[in-house]
Amino acid sequence: MLKFIGVARTPFKDKSSAPRQGRFSNEISEIEIFPEFALGLEGIEKFEHIIVLYWMHLAERDKLRAKPPDSEERGVFATRSPNRPNPIGVCLVKLLEVKGNTLVVKWLDAIDGSPILDIKPFFADIDCI
Repeated sequence: MLKFIGVARTPFKDKSSAPRQGRFSNEISEIEIFPEFALGLEGIEKFEHIIVLYWMHLAERDKLRAKPPDSEERGVFATRSPNRPNPIGVCLVKLLEVKGNTLVVKWLDAIDGSPILDIKPFFADIDCI
């Protein structure tokens, strides 16, 4: 069973306002980590970039095909569509500031209120080919 560790606070209020990919937006967002998980943030300020996994709570979970922009329709596992059986979002963000149990970030493409599943530090030498 998944435990949500926090919630995304973003300027994107619905699916139509969220960027297709986080790097296409310079909007500033906040990730509020619930107090019972705040200890897990220890040391996060040492990283310039972090990977955020979140639950795309407004996604359609019954879709197995999607049509990416400027491409043909194909199986959802060959796309980055938010509509999929298990709508887990993965986003590389720039960490701007840590304020207690809140992370201030840029490039997060989550819709406001999206539950946060996990956060991991980004390491260029292992996260890039």
